Amino acid sequence: MSTHGTTPRLPVFRLAPDIYAPLLALTRAAKKGLDPVLVELLLIRASQLNRCAFCLDMHVTEARKAGETEERITLLSAWEEAPAHYTEKERAALAFTEAVTVLTGGFVPDEVYERAAAHFDDAELARLLALITAINSWNRLNVAARTPAGGVL
Repeated sequence: MSTHGTTPRLPVFRLAPDIYAPLLALTRAAKKGLDPVLVELLLIRASQLNRCAFCLDMHVTEARKAGETEERITLLSAWEEAPAHYTEKERAALAFTEAVTVLTGGFVPDEVYERAAAHFDDAELARLLALITAINSWNRLNVAARTPAGGVL
C-alpha cells in the first residue's frame, strides 16, 4: 500500500516563476463577469475532487470573504444530495465542473453541457471552462509538489 506523503516536495512557483503569472492571468480573466460566490464554490469543488489541500484552504477562505455560508461550504462535497441549498444554476455549474475535472470516459456528457448552457450564455460558458481548466492546473501543480495548506506558493 502506498502512502501519500505530506512533506513538501518542490517549490514549483519559486523555481519556475514564469509559470505562476500566466496561470494567475488565466484565472483572473476567467473570473470576469462571473458571480464571485459561484466562482469560489466551483474552485472548492474541483479542489475537493483533486484533493488539493492548499487550494481548498485558500478557496474556502475566499468563499467566506465573498459571503458564502458555512453550511453551503460544508455540504458542497455532497451538493447533489442537498438540492435545497444550491440553486439550479449553481447545480448546473457544479455538474459541469465535475464533468470537466474528472472527464469520465474521456468527455463531458452532452446532458451536462446542455444543463450548464441553459443557465449560462456562450461567453459565460467559455469563462467557466477556462476557470475549471485553471483550477485543475493549480490543483495538479500543488498536489504533485505537495504544497501544504496555508503554505506559500
